[in-house]
Amino acid sequence: QVQLVESGGGLMQPGGSLRLSCAASGFTSDDYSIAWFRQAPGKEREAISCMRSSTGIAYDLFSVKGLFTIFRDNAKNTVYLQMNSLNPEDTAVYYCAAARPATCSSYPPLYGYWGQGTQVTVSS
Repeated sequence: QVQLVESGGGLMQPGGSLRLSCAASGFTSDDYSIAWFRQAPGKEREAISCMRSSTGIAYDLFSVKGLFTIFRDNAKNTVYLQMNSLNPEDTAVYYCAAARPATCSSYPPLYGYWGQGTQVTVSS
């Protein structure tokens, strides 16, 4: 069965950087995609970036202004989200999600698999 496990969240000061990890397992083919979402208190879940497994092509699902980067380590079956120049508005629970077959949509219901989420808090 498909399993996604996030890690790497924590408390950061404004201007800092953080790298989140999403360890994926259980896929039997490469026709899937992994995306990062976040949800701040009282707000809807928001798509950040997505990567198709078969091609490794990444898509920014909202304007990250080059501050957030999705990348992967195939040997570890892990997808990362590198976040730079964090500010308090980036405080949220961050989730990785998988869609099978692959899609890089911003619409959360299209993703059938979700990790447990990891809290990122940006505060001085």
